[in-house]
Amino acid sequence: MTDTLELNEHQPEHHKAELPKTWPGELKALLWLGIPMAATQLAQFSIYTIDILMIGRVGAAEVAAASLGTVIYFMLWMLGAGPVMAVSPMVSQALGADVADRHDARISVRMALWCVGFMTPVMLLFAVLAEPLALLARQNPEQSAKAGSYILALAAGWPFALGTMILRNYLAAIGKTLIPFVLVMASVALNAGLNALLIFGMFGFPELGLVGAGIASSISYTVGFFLFVAYIQIDKKSAEFRIFHHFWRPHWDRLREVFKLGWPISLTTWFEGMLFNTCVLIVGLIGVLEVAAYQIALNISALAFMLPWGLSMAGAVRVGLAKGAENPAAVKRAGLLTIITSVIGIMLFAVPVALWPHGVASLYMDTSNPNNQFVVALVATFLPIAAGFMFFDAIQVAANQILRGLKDVRWPMVFTGFSYWVVGFPTAFYLAIYTPLGAKGVWYGLLLGLFLASIFLSYRFWRLAWGRSSEAAP
Repeated sequence: MTDTLELNEHQPEHHKAELPKTWPGELKALLWLGIPMAATQLAQFSIYTIDILMIGRVGAAEVAAASLGTVIYFMLWMLGAGPVMAVSPMVSQALGADVADRHDARISVRMALWCVGFMTPVMLLFAVLAEPLALLARQNPEQSAKAGSYILALAAGWPFALGTMILRNYLAAIGKTLIPFVLVMASVALNAGLNALLIFGMFGFPELGLVGAGIASSISYTVGFFLFVAYIQIDKKSAEFRIFHHFWRPHWDRLREVFKLGWPISLTTWFEGMLFNTCVLIVGLIGVLEVAAYQIALNISALAFMLPWGLSMAGAVRVGLAKGAENPAAVKRAGLLTIITSVIGIMLFAVPVALWPHGVASLYMDTSNPNNQFVVALVATFLPIAAGFMFFDAIQVAANQILRGLKDVRWPMVFTGFSYWVVGFPTAFYLAIYTPLGAKGVWYGLLLGLFLASIFLSYRFWRLAWGRSSEAAP
């Protein structure tokens, strides 16, 4: 009954989206959408970077504990990422098919938010079990206890972080990217200020150290979410969609669709993200200082990844619009330009990281401490390898995102699972534990996994865009 009532709101006439017919035109449209999205991704991730930079001033042991806690937190985040990522192709394809369709976008966003609500109790339970899970993985007991407290502090902000990304993806699909960037920057500034107060106990606030960083992040996520809610209600174009109209009204068919599209995306994201984060456990078998070095190098690599990720999210919107408009030539243009711009974007980070690894590493720690000097030197040996795999990382994320724009999610799940866990992780484990490379060997395993994923995912896009576009998923 509720589904029928809402369907009556749908516009009777269909007008497909008009898309650029030239490569320069598509490039302009992609960059107009992608540059603010890339900047927003960088700003969003800088919350974690600020945490690591400020925690690093406390000590290497705290960085190692934060690293261990982040592994578990991101595992929870990535398993919940499917509904977040599903919003972009669902909304963009609907608007590509009919630019006047408000109903379809509204129920997709609403049901994605419902999905996060359903998952939150389960995720909070895992957060409570963070310390036992770390001990089960044979991690240092003291580090495990600190990591468990850090995760509990972060967990309160988990649903708001995902909810914010759902709203951001919706806004990107309707071409709104500048104000979301401003709102994310406001959240970042709030996080930095709260970190200073709660990590170091400034201006009479309690000195909470690592837990203070977690509390600051959760508060920032929560405030950021409600800033987005307010903006969506105020902005003229966004308000036309009435995203929160009848918010508690169910739409079970769309909820099933969000889950159907979302669960392979969650697993794909998990396969990729947990490769990097689970390698912390391999490094943890070697030593605490090695974990701190790995976490810093990983943070630098992830920071570089934000730029192609933001550009490729814009590419997913462009491909989704072209797919919805049934325009194969526009799909090809948007897809290829997404890959090219993503590679160029990540090189802006990879080149300085490769040329000045010690200088970049020194930004993270006070080198007057002898232990920190060892960590910085170790980071400097990791970074040239990380700079090398950034090229393949940009290709695979761009190919993955444009495939999502086509709602092709199952083959990418298979390809990433094989590349990262059948090949990449075992290689990283063997080289780190059974060869003289030690922790450095982990990075060679990561490089191999990303190389394979970039090949498989690019081939998949080529098959869909130039080959048998009707090919079924497994």
